[in-house]
Amino acid sequence: MHASLARRLPEIAALCKQYGVAHLELFGSATTPDFQPTTSDYDFLVELDAQAPGSRARRWTELADALESLLGRPVDLVNPRYIRNPYFLEAVNRSRTVVYDRQASQAAG
Repeated sequence: MHASLARRLPEIAALCKQYGVAHLELFGSATTPDFQPTTSDYDFLVELDAQAPGSRARRWTELADALESLLGRPVDLVNPRYIRNPYFLEAVNRSRTVVYDRQASQAAG
């Protein structure tokens, strides 16, 4: 995980709590030395908590906007349940890194 994201983990966790995220993972170039903080985007796998209040669609778009604002770069959110392309899934699985997990967060706090 690139340092520009690592130093924002507490703020990202706060956003995850605010928007009812159950699990957030980083994948793609931001998990590698190839990441360019001034030109690359951030790719995240997101699982929203179905029991959290508010529209899932609204929480999804507002989370994307909030992450872009926080990180100063474009953000792509992907629901891992809807990945159908096996080649894309394989590439995602090679680089995925947990950024936030509500259960782990609750256990720690």
